Amino acid sequence: MEESKNVGSAVLYGLIAIFTLFITSSIIFSMLLRFTSLQEGSLQYIITAVSFIALFAGGFISGGKGKQKGWFLGGLTGLIYFLIVFLFSFLGLDQLFTFEQFIYHVCYTLIAMMGGILGVNLSKS
Repeated sequence: MEESKNVGSAVLYGLIAIFTLFITSSIIFSMLLRFTSLQEGSLQYIITAVSFIALFAGGFISGGKGKQKGWFLGGLTGLIYFLIVFLFSFLGLDQLFTFEQFIYHVCYTLIAMMGGILGVNLSKS
């Protein structure tokens, strides 16, 4: 029972970190788009990079909090993020993922797994 509480707590910390980073970066990008002459297309690769960094950080935090099975904690964090975004898209916007979006989310989950592995290994030292 204690181990499942630890897993849940670690994943929750990772998800909170991911969504905090996304909210912060969304505010920054929206201010840049509003008050400068930048166009959305010019920020596409930067936004993608920030997304990968946020998922890596979420997996890293999950692995660091869990202190074991980093691949599992990071992967679970990525999968729950995938599920939340999918449910928001499907139920809120009545849209399914495109193939490209699905590939992005698979990569996000893999990046979160890598972050979890690194988080466990760095938390032990």
